[in-house]
Amino acid sequence: MRDEQTPDGDLLVILRHGPHGTSWLREGLDAALVGAAFGREVALLFMGEGVLALLEGQGPGALGQKGTGPTLEMLEMYDIEALYVEGRAMERYGLEQQDLLLETRCLDAAAIAELVDRNALVLTF
Repeated sequence: MRDEQTPDGDLLVILRHGPHGTSWLREGLDAALVGAAFGREVALLFMGEGVLALLEGQGPGALGQKGTGPTLEMLEMYDIEALYVEGRAMERYGLEQQDLLLETRCLDAAAIAELVDRNALVLTF
């Protein structure tokens, strides 16, 4: 029986920035990979512009920024399988699951709050 005070996960990384223009998304993905490499159970939540990182067919950005597609494809190798997207952001950008590179679970605001509450450590990028 699970103690109500015990979180379900180790590390939740919230990605709120798009794939180009800043390094926040890449830094968040790197933090997730490092956490997983050190044995943490990692979940990713893509919110706001962060959902755009999951679009297929993205190339490098301006000024030589690397595309995030290759890093996203590595998540499974690091056993990062808990991937979530903000439902409101998906609606805002007119996206459907079939538009995304990876399989995700769409969450509403209440489910996001519950997810955050269930994780021992939350990092936002």
